[in-house]
Amino acid sequence: MTDERYLKRTVVKEIVKSSYLPEGERSLRVYLPPGYNEVLSYPVVYCQDGEDFFNFGRIATTANRIILDEGVEPFIIVGVDVDKTYRTAEYSPGGDRHEAYVRFFGQELIPFIEGKYPVRTAPEHRLLAGDSLGGTISFHLALTYPELFTRILSLSGAYYDRSREIMEAQKDLSWLEIYMIAGFQETAYDTGHGIFDFLAINRTARSLLEARGAKVTYAEKDGGHQWGFWQQELPAGLMHFIEVE
Repeated sequence: MTDERYLKRTVVKEIVKSSYLPEGERSLRVYLPPGYNEVLSYPVVYCQDGEDFFNFGRIATTANRIILDEGVEPFIIVGVDVDKTYRTAEYSPGGDRHEAYVRFFGQELIPFIEGKYPVRTAPEHRLLAGDSLGGTISFHLALTYPELFTRILSLSGAYYDRSREIMEAQKDLSWLEIYMIAGFQETAYDTGHGIFDFLAINRTARSLLEARGAKVTYAEKDGGHQWGFWQQELPAGLMHFIEVE
């Protein structure tokens, strides 16, 4: 049974204005940890697919648990919502909204959060997290803004051909730290845009990243390309990056 303390979550809804996104704004949900105090400063996790991370990944409940029971330093989570209609266009490097989303993220979202919440601003205290294409866009955000992002939590990243070409073109990724998980049952997943072997994709991406000096923590486990798998892996992924007090 879930401990009642885990369910006392503080999640604030926000809307950030944008001159890059066609809609002119984007919805966020911001998790504030137990004992939140504006005079302190906190590490911050930026999640793609924000609604899914909160609803299916249960990341707020997980954060409460690891903070309260595992002694993990309290941290803030920013879930960036996405309209699924435009998800591929925004998250894929060839998508027609990709550049606008990248600019929005680095030039509008980050200043908005850092102007309103007491988050730490050093790259080692910012974590990008994403599932599938959310892992992909996290990688491309880090490549675009290495001064902002050097750490990625990638859950079954969808590193398709173009992303792997971009990886291959990099000469030095020694500044990047990435935690990757992939499932043994992800070898023939139908994305709606084709059937892909995400296990093979992640193995290849791992090799490309390691060959360019990235610090890669990689694991394969029983699991499919779905939140039932990723939800179970979130605690270990978060605790890999966020220190125990």
